[in-house]
Amino acid sequence: MAAKLVPYLMSEDARTQAEFYKNALGGQIHFVKTLGEVPGTPEEAKEKVMHMVLTVAGENTVFLSDAFQPAEGSRKISLSLTFDDEAEARTAYTKLGEEGTIQFPFEQQPWGAYYGEVVDRFGVTWQIVKQ
Repeated sequence: MAAKLVPYLMSEDARTQAEFYKNALGGQIHFVKTLGEVPGTPEEAKEKVMHMVLTVAGENTVFLSDAFQPAEGSRKISLSLTFDDEAEARTAYTKLGEEGTIQFPFEQQPWGAYYGEVVDRFGVTWQIVKQ
């Protein structure tokens, strides 16, 4: 069996969150479908994002959507980005931490890798690694 796992983030504001990741990690928004493209959508919901495709930090795909119920953060799942370059990893860690919460400082660990963990301002936990 072959499959591709893509994180799908439910957001209070998918456009703002996608722009944040695009700027923090480098990336591009490839596709946005709004609820306004669905017949019968109420006027007040037409600008809501139904589905968005974003690539970040190279060719990593993330999907986003505006949540229909309150979107709350969770530490049950975290996104891990592994970098080849320490400076790039440190920059991503710093930018994702802006207005967020540092869980573990980005520093060299006993096993040899650099590692840090941050919860971004949208409640998403990121593990940043430089092997």
